[in-house]
Amino acid sequence: MTEAYHFLPGTPDSGILVVVDHASRDVPDDIDLGIDPALIDRHIGWDIGAADLGQALCRRFGCPGLFGDVSRLVLDLHREEDSAALIPESSDGHAIPGNHALTDSERRGRIERFWRPYHGKLAELVAETRPALIAAVHSFTPRLETSVGPDRPWQVGILYNQDDRAARLAIAELRAVGIETGDNEPYSGKLLNATMNMHAEANGIPYLAIEVRNDLIRETAEIEHWVDTLERVIVHCRNKLAPERSFRT
Repeated sequence: MTEAYHFLPGTPDSGILVVVDHASRDVPDDIDLGIDPALIDRHIGWDIGAADLGQALCRRFGCPGLFGDVSRLVLDLHREEDSAALIPESSDGHAIPGNHALTDSERRGRIERFWRPYHGKLAELVAETRPALIAAVHSFTPRLETSVGPDRPWQVGILYNQDDRAARLAIAELRAVGIETGDNEPYSGKLLNATMNMHAEANGIPYLAIEVRNDLIRETAEIEHWVDTLERVIVHCRNKLAPERSFRT
């Protein structure tokens, strides 16, 4: 048992692995962040709707999925182990006092407790199943509290770093059906792409880093709509990029 993640089993014959880094708003009882607990429910605490969307995609494909089980305010699983933002001291204008004066031992303790088990399991899954495509599911808030600009207009964003094979296909597919799609928006995968850098790009595996605006995935019907949309896109990318393989779905 681990506090770091939960795993949904599935068939590797689908060729797909779903990954949701920010699936949980959980803060263990022995960790005091020093903030109003209501903040945990907001976008700074987790990716609202991403866990439900990721689980629905796993059911649709019958594929395996890995879901982070700790709030990113405790430790952000979508950061490198040595990142200064791994254990955030502030987020979207909110100070996180409980993270301000961690000792080296306390910091290492959180890494051993959450980061290493999660990324160790993901590395194991990638090696065992060798997916044709990894689908990383995130969500973003329509507007940052600290933003001085307009609301974010995109319904979905597709992010990438060096490997844009699947991203290019997905962006074209989504825009072709009238979905306002961000190309490395609302932020750039060239700056924030830690999990896919480590487990997809480092292994030469195509991936889709998918960001859905969180006001569009709060109800069951909305989730199902996006599953229908993303299923077509994911299958298109998988089949186009691995034409030599046959898949169960």
